[in-house]
Amino acid sequence: MHPFMTIFRRAAAVTLIILAVSAQCLSAQKSKTVFTAQDFAHVIHEISEVMVHDVVGPTSAGRYYAYCTIAAYEIIARSDSADFKELSGILNDFPSIPRITSIEKFNPGFAACYCTARMGMEMLPSGYMLDTLKQELVKRAEKKLGREVTQSSVDYAESVVKAVVQYASKDHYREIFGYVKYTPIDEPGKWKPTPPAYMQALDPYWNRIRPFVMTDAAQFKPVPCAPYSEDTASSFYKQAKETYETGVSLTDEQKFIANYWDDNPFAVQQVGHIDYGLKKISPGGHWMSITGIVCSVKNFTMQHTVQAHALVALAIADGFISCWDEKYRSNRIRPESFINEHIDRNWLPLIQTPPFPEYTSGHSVASNAAATILTRLFGDHVPFTDNTQLEFGSTERSFKTFNDAAAEASISRLYGGIHFRDAIENGATQGKQIAQWVLEKFGM
Repeated sequence: MHPFMTIFRRAAAVTLIILAVSAQCLSAQKSKTVFTAQDFAHVIHEISEVMVHDVVGPTSAGRYYAYCTIAAYEIIARSDSADFKELSGILNDFPSIPRITSIEKFNPGFAACYCTARMGMEMLPSGYMLDTLKQELVKRAEKKLGREVTQSSVDYAESVVKAVVQYASKDHYREIFGYVKYTPIDEPGKWKPTPPAYMQALDPYWNRIRPFVMTDAAQFKPVPCAPYSEDTASSFYKQAKETYETGVSLTDEQKFIANYWDDNPFAVQQVGHIDYGLKKISPGGHWMSITGIVCSVKNFTMQHTVQAHALVALAIADGFISCWDEKYRSNRIRPESFINEHIDRNWLPLIQTPPFPEYTSGHSVASNAAATILTRLFGDHVPFTDNTQLEFGSTERSFKTFNDAAAEASISRLYGGIHFRDAIENGATQGKQIAQWVLEKFGM
């Protein structure tokens, strides 16, 4: 055979091998991207829908989001340990979960979505409502990935779910509901139930919950609030007067902002002698939605989308533990109660006062914690449009930065008439500090 023909045939053979390998690589890459950032955001949205249905409060919502997303994060970390740290060295008491044994028969994107849905089923009171979502995920995986990869991914995801549910069972959540019923302190300046429903205090023992990343509930104890005083020259009275005067002279824009960021799962509407629950998303749920929106628009990889949701959820969850620790330490009266007693008996806040003490502002803590995480992940100047409230009858709202959104969410509590300024400002600082701690623990 002519030497040229021999060389030609060898070159052709090499070309065919390269093409075959390339095709396999493209096929493998395609299988990894069957489930995207949009899919994970959709799973979180469906979990939020169940929370709204169950009227889950801000503290419990933060806890649920954290457990659901750390399970997904651990799947990503155990399949891509080079870029993502496993949680056993970061979260308090978190167990070491075995690595995946057969990575070629495993799809991390599907497993993360499936695992998150299953965690919601296990953790939420009405978790059964997520069964349809779970089945849809499996059907799609079987169609796109094949039954072998799907089943292998399901098996590993179920092992992670089992481990994380067991981890959650030891965080003292069940125990705190067996404590003595909380009785409001009958002293001047202390919190008392407010209209229209006069609900009992929400989660007064939440500081007993095991933190995820913080060393303890008081690690980021804020500076003390302004001392209670009925003296018109005192700092406290001036803040009360500010809340009152702001409330009686609100612009249309301020009213919109207050309602946009209300995020009160316990809001009720009175019709005659009957109270109807309005069923709104929680502050944490609002920021989890924003996280999903931005990850989807920016086409984040599945791995980084899961990471973003987990970090935001952890900062929010620990933020509420820290915030509630302070709320029931300072036990400060709400503006509505003080203003009615000492300034204007007929004054009402624009939005309903939630059923727990005033200092610090939970929304300020959660919003600034989430914004700090998102700013680190995406950058300082990332404009985005939040459409979270569309399904709750409001509109889209655009922001130039995450910090702008957090600042607006924080000041909305003054416009709404449910907080004093120091609770807002010191709550914002508290949230930022907690988020920085979370980022440091993750080496970011």
